[in-house]
Amino acid sequence: MAHRLILQDFASAHHDHNCCVVGAMARAEQVCRARGERFTPLRREVLALVWSSHKPVKAYELLSTLSQTRGKMAPPSVYRVLDFLQNAGLVHRLESINCYIGCGDPTREHQGQFLICECCGSVAEFADMGVMNRFETTASRVGFKMNVSTIEIFGLCQNCQ
Repeated sequence: MAHRLILQDFASAHHDHNCCVVGAMARAEQVCRARGERFTPLRREVLALVWSSHKPVKAYELLSTLSQTRGKMAPPSVYRVLDFLQNAGLVHRLESINCYIGCGDPTREHQGQFLICECCGSVAEFADMGVMNRFETTASRVGFKMNVSTIEIFGLCQNCQ
């Protein structure tokens, strides 16, 4: 297993985003099958919308888009789907901006570490076990047991610098 792994990079000019979406959907089917869960049409549609760009999306933006094709939907419907996708490891919730982003590798359990561009809103996801180990060691020294951690770092991507 790699010590440091970039799971999802900032999209470049030569990026084929369709490959990202197709790959994400295939991995989601695999994850749901392994968990014995159904990848329902609504779950599929919400995940596709989350993956529609490398920018995080708010639940109410998803609700608005879904309402255009599915008619009026209640917010709890979208939140239930997002909870399912998050529990399955298919999406991450970016706490500081209250948005969701597709997970670059849902087949591997990991804690999210994100670089968020303050200008264009793009997000890069990476997993650095060394960073997590250092946090756990430090937390342990002060008698703190970590459960869930998400590291969100704000700055400017290469395109926006």
